[in-house]
Amino acid sequence: MKTVFLLIFAAAGFLGCEKRQERAQFFNQVTLMDTNMAINQDSIETATFGSGCFWCTEAIFERLKGVRSVVSGYSGGTVRNPTYKEVCTGKTGHAEVAQIEFDPKEITYDELLEVFWKTHDPTTLNRQGADVGTQYRSVIFYHNDEQREKAKYYRRELEKAGIYKDPIVTEIVPFQEFFRAEDYHQNYYAQNPNQSYCSFVITPKVEKFEKIFKEKLKSK
Repeated sequence: MKTVFLLIFAAAGFLGCEKRQERAQFFNQVTLMDTNMAINQDSIETATFGSGCFWCTEAIFERLKGVRSVVSGYSGGTVRNPTYKEVCTGKTGHAEVAQIEFDPKEITYDELLEVFWKTHDPTTLNRQGADVGTQYRSVIFYHNDEQREKAKYYRRELEKAGIYKDPIVTEIVPFQEFFRAEDYHQNYYAQNPNQSYCSFVITPKVEKFEKIFKEKLKSK
């Protein structure tokens, strides 16, 4: 179960209003990276992000136009087919992640990275708000060279721009395996909006996200 501390949760995911505005300005001004790599526009692509609790990550990305599916699961560990209980011990090495299938004709990997950076705090090591442990680390699992270069580029540009007071600790590592989380974790926020963690942590985060990215949202 996720632990809720009301004095802490307000700092989870999004930072203060001033910092959100600075980050928004950065992404409006930064030159999009040109890797000179061909993008396969005829197929669905995959992105894998860890940005704290996967209930939160899933609830954010599934709202974006061009995203075909979001599955909560585990990546980056050493145990095959880990259970949620095992991952929560921190001993398997896995991060809670969202595996995102998206149509690059409708939403680019750059846009997904923008959402990733803006909707969590990449400067807190192995934690997001009150959720503490290596399973909550900030991490990008890249699936190809283009994703690796883009992720590193935007991390580098964010650091150069001085958007954050503290260093960015987001890992950028090659994708190896994804293990689907238990069924009750899938689409968790949509099915449990009144659960305490959802009400106090995810709902405010989703509301802020929808205001910032209203032009990129699916029609309700």
